[in-house]
Amino acid sequence: MIPCWLGSNIPYQEALDIQEDHVGRIHVGEAQETLFLLEHSPVYTIGRTRNQSSLGDSSHLPHPVYEINRGGQATYHGPGQLVGYPILNLRNYGQDLHAYLRLLEESLIAALADYDVIAEAREGLTGVWVQNRKIASIGVGVRKWVSMHGFALNVTAESLPPFLHITPCGLEGVTTTCLHNEISESPSPQEVGERILHHLRLQLQAIARISPS
Repeated sequence: MIPCWLGSNIPYQEALDIQEDHVGRIHVGEAQETLFLLEHSPVYTIGRTRNQSSLGDSSHLPHPVYEINRGGQATYHGPGQLVGYPILNLRNYGQDLHAYLRLLEESLIAALADYDVIAEAREGLTGVWVQNRKIASIGVGVRKWVSMHGFALNVTAESLPPFLHITPCGLEGVTTTCLHNEISESPSPQEVGERILHHLRLQLQAIARISPS
């Protein structure tokens, strides 16, 4: 898996087009597995679901809304938040979507531990938490066992206020946090992305070794 830093303030549609193109190229053997890392320009996203109550009154939201082919309710992406889109052939890793979601959680938890942040997953919920505060969201899509979408980790305090306009991931009363609020350092989203890449590679290597050929 190779990393690709797309930059900051990337429009959502631009990143979605990049993902969809890469998924297609992996299907025909013309591209390598890649982790795209970036910061989006401000946007809300929601999975394709009839229940969109987590958006509240979407006509009054301060940023545009995209309905996309991932699981889950509403979330926010924007400056100060590290977004990662692993485009992977899950046939190489056991073809188990639930295991893949846990792998993403474990990679984020391990990266946060590098900053002495004790984070955890919660049974029955997808994402990563620091005590009762949610620090990362995860939502994936799969096309013929090639993954798209991925994770969003709040790094700086700038990423937090827009969550107040929605019910994040459909969870009433949830409090969001960011890495900078949990530590005394101020790593950049790109620096944090390098730590996540390291741990994600380790997790994938472990699964590839035990998956049937």
